[in-house]
Amino acid sequence: MHSEITYTRASNDEELHQILELQKLNLLTYISEKEKQKEGFVTVHHSFIVLQAMNNVCAHIIAKHYNQVIGYALSMTKEFREDVELLKPMFQQIDTLVKTNLNYIVMGQICVDKNYRGQGVFRGLYNFMKETLQNQFDSIITLIDVKNMRSTNAHKAVDFKLLKNFSQGDKSLDLVILEI
Repeated sequence: MHSEITYTRASNDEELHQILELQKLNLLTYISEKEKQKEGFVTVHHSFIVLQAMNNVCAHIIAKHYNQVIGYALSMTKEFREDVELLKPMFQQIDTLVKTNLNYIVMGQICVDKNYRGQGVFRGLYNFMKETLQNQFDSIITLIDVKNMRSTNAHKAVDFKLLKNFSQGDKSLDLVILEI
């Protein structure tokens, strides 16, 4: 375990660029089938503009080792429901499943650098997210590709509960919720 890992909120462009670099290294389209099964993957590629806009409304949660971002959990409020094409169906599903007064935030994507996996960073990101956002939101909702077993298992381990499984194109997706 790296004792020098700190959890904070993204506060500058350099950190946002480091998030995008880590995202790119783990994108579904850039990694092998074997790696997808073993290490997991991220699906959505965010533009800097959208990432920055989301961060300006509710700063993303990041894990840093010294000055390097080694993990992130993106914060996406409801107002960004139209900004990421792949996530529009998720918001439509949420609308049919939760009470209209539920004050939730979407965790738009979570990723941990390969060199830091299995060391509690995933749990640390969510713990910091819950602690930081508990006075603003009732719950965290996210979407997981069921082929991403590493992500599915990690989310179960931190107490996310299944809201609904649904299909989107050729993907089977789990919409999950964590009360905070």
